[in-house]
Amino acid sequence: MGDLSKDINSKFANNRVKALLNIIYTANWITSHQNEFFKSYGISPQQYNILRILKGAGEPLNVQTIKDRMLERSPNATRLMDKLCAKKYINRCPSDNDRRVVKIAINEEGLNFLESIPMNSNRELVKNLSEDEAELLSNLLDKMR
Repeated sequence: MGDLSKDINSKFANNRVKALLNIIYTANWITSHQNEFFKSYGISPQQYNILRILKGAGEPLNVQTIKDRMLERSPNATRLMDKLCAKKYINRCPSDNDRRVVKIAINEEGLNFLESIPMNSNRELVKNLSEDEAELLSNLLDKMR
């Protein structure tokens, strides 16, 4: 089990400082793990998030809606969608009424690709937490925000 004090060889002014630094440290640890996992699939965690959003929506969404639903707000979401389009996982659907409006939809190839990625890929990240501990952590993070 991890110990932030030992991991970064530091002492903290108080527990609030330690908690904040622990959140930042853990967020980077999670990001690193996810980057490594998705590298073998040729996509980024953000691209995976976009595909999951589109699958869950069940209908084409405009780019701003996708950006608003992303776990990690990304100023380059359009570029991420360009890459998914180039991989033929999503389609752009121009509006019949307004040329400025373009909606994004996941296609059959994108759905099949998602099916190839294990759904429990993040289970390893939370394996040391019981259900009750995970609920408490989630509630505390919600309270913090």
